[in-house]
Amino acid sequence: QVQLVESGGGLVQAGESLRLSCAASGSTFGIENIGWYRQAPAKRRELVAVVSSGGNTKYGDSVKGRFAISRDNGKNMIYLQMNNLKPEDTADYYCNADGNDSWGPFDVWGQGTQVTVTS
Repeated sequence: QVQLVESGGGLVQAGESLRLSCAASGSTFGIENIGWYRQAPAKRRELVAVVSSGGNTKYGDSVKGRFAISRDNGKNMIYLQMNNLKPEDTADYYCNADGNDSWGPFDVWGQGTQVTVTS
């Protein structure tokens, strides 16, 4: 199975930037899609950005043009560069990976990292 550990969250002011990191370990060879979701208080978890094993990316509408996801397969890391942050970006950010390994399909989540953007 795959394990995911996020880091890089924090408290910033609107307009500033943050970079989140997600370290993957375990059966990383089996990862097909890996990316970021977020959940704000009293809201549903939503897609932020995801990258496939082939390098295709998909972004949530609210972050297009401001956030960028990147994947370093050699280091088993993914990053989320968040620019021009807004108060509505405040949420817990979770790393997610899906794929297949010798035990079958998997869909795993990290523990989350908190991002707070003040106005």
